[in-house]
Amino acid sequence: MSLKVAVQMDPIARINIRGDSTFAMLLEAQKRGHAVSYYTPDRLAQRGREVFATVQPLSVRDTDGDHFTLGDAKRENLAAFDVILLRQDPPFDMAYITTTHMLERIHPKTLVVNDPAHVRNAPEKVLVMEFSDLMPPTLISRDLDEIKAFRAEHGDVVMKPLYGHGGGAVFRITADDLNFGSLYDMFSVTFREPWVTQRFLPAVKHGDKRIMLVDGEFAGAVNRVPASDDLRSNMVRGGAAQSTDLTPREREICERIGPTLRQRGLLLVGIDVIDGNLTEINVTSPTGIRAIARLGGPDIAAKVWDCIEAKRR
Repeated sequence: MSLKVAVQMDPIARINIRGDSTFAMLLEAQKRGHAVSYYTPDRLAQRGREVFATVQPLSVRDTDGDHFTLGDAKRENLAAFDVILLRQDPPFDMAYITTTHMLERIHPKTLVVNDPAHVRNAPEKVLVMEFSDLMPPTLISRDLDEIKAFRAEHGDVVMKPLYGHGGGAVFRITADDLNFGSLYDMFSVTFREPWVTQRFLPAVKHGDKRIMLVDGEFAGAVNRVPASDDLRSNMVRGGAAQSTDLTPREREICERIGPTLRQRGLLLVGIDVIDGNLTEINVTSPTGIRAIARLGGPDIAAKVWDCIEAKRR
């Protein structure tokens, strides 16, 4: 079947095609003969109940420095598309949230992947709290007394923004770290919302596993090992990708959360697991597809399009 597809994403000229999951999905869509158009979130518009975007026909190729060609821009009603890929990266701010309200107008008649209402209602570090028994001890708060009490109970902790991404502003605070007060002050001035304080997991030095799920089912995984001089394992922060298999505990985690993801229309999700502890459920624009394929793992982009095509039938 041939589908009319639009992708809402960040400027395509700036992406790193070696690691970009959206690009992998676009290559697969093109391979299958789907007609792909491209637009950035700032080109969205709503008049009454109708949602429009200024889109451009897009062709892609797996060539560094010459990875795309765009056709002439045209204003189109997004309801005319079969599928919209909601794939811009965080920050998960009011601009991002506004796009989910607009795309909600056309879903599910036009299939938006992932479901925009549930993307809005399931920020990565909030949805995961529904499965607190699978997680390390975690606090969401900006209250100093709450954070002090949590730190006194658990010793070494990690503090990170609630709506952060890519490992930005992630700090480890040891039990006797005199920088805690200054770091609290910096967070309280920088972020209006609460932030995450979580018990530090020493096993992160052996890797933070990114596990991809498609329609609630395990699809592939990669182990991301941080550099020796860094806490963060994100590949954009220098983490090294390693092939991996799932442990029984990790399979249990997938089986527990899979039905919730499927029910909410979260078709492509990346979860993060450290030493058998679930830390995040990434639903906005999860990465990992290309790293998994490069290490000889399954073709997750193909699984995604198999699922989309089945839903459109």
